[in-house]
Amino acid sequence: MTETTAQAPQSGIETIRSAYLAEMRMKRIYGGVLLILFVAMMAAGFRLADARNAGSFAGGFTHVFDFPAEILAEAGEKLGQMPGHFVEYFPALIETVNIAAVSTLVGLLGGALMSVLATRGMALWPRAIPVFRRIMDFCRAIPEIVVALVLIYVLGGGPVPAMIAIALHTVGSLGKLFSEVNENADLKPVEGLTSVGANWGQRIWLGVVPQVAPNYLSYALLRLEINIRASAILGFVGAGGIGYELKNAISWGQGKYDNAAAIFLLLFLTIVVVDQLSSALRHYLTKGAGHGHD
Repeated sequence: MTETTAQAPQSGIETIRSAYLAEMRMKRIYGGVLLILFVAMMAAGFRLADARNAGSFAGGFTHVFDFPAEILAEAGEKLGQMPGHFVEYFPALIETVNIAAVSTLVGLLGGALMSVLATRGMALWPRAIPVFRRIMDFCRAIPEIVVALVLIYVLGGGPVPAMIAIALHTVGSLGKLFSEVNENADLKPVEGLTSVGANWGQRIWLGVVPQVAPNYLSYALLRLEINIRASAILGFVGAGGIGYELKNAISWGQGKYDNAAAIFLLLFLTIVVVDQLSSALRHYLTKGAGHGHD
């Protein structure tokens, strides 16, 4: 009786071990099959792209630095004209930064509202939470350039289509990040405000915003850096700003490469400055503000 009782747990352990090893073998098989499929798809895609390209990738790869070398060579020959180019294109740079700043501000406000409406325990209409989450997914899924091209067709070229396109994408992206911040917020202040008769706006403003504001602003500053690059890219499709000037300079070809170099340098310096300032502000908001009263 004792020997039979001792063998029963042992057989159970062996069964569990065998099932676990079998599952691990299946996972390895599935992983290997997926890896083979991925490599095959990458190889097929590369061959297709190489076949449809104007020239062979292998043959053209050795010339990848020829165009930057031409730009740098012409910029070096006309180095004395660089300050004048900086002054010439500075208004376009300001336009690009303004597009990014307004888009980020609109995205911050819209994303904050959408995130609260999509968070359990904070939502004004709890049953509509999935609806607001799908709206944020929709805004985040459509690339800015697609929205900008449609709006340029409807509204014409200029900064407005770029601002709307970037703002929509920013609402979706920041809304997702903000909703994750909201999930970690303490709901006790909200419950306390509810018990004394505060309305929904008062509960959010007094009970939630003080907790999440540093993280909200930190994410918004990070998004500002991304939006500056996005607004410059959208200039290539006629949305204005320094991207439009860069497209014209590159399209003109030799004789205007010094202009293109000046625009590249202006854009690079702007992104570096914004990156450093936003990094310092994010560090202060997430860490320094908490030690300000020590």
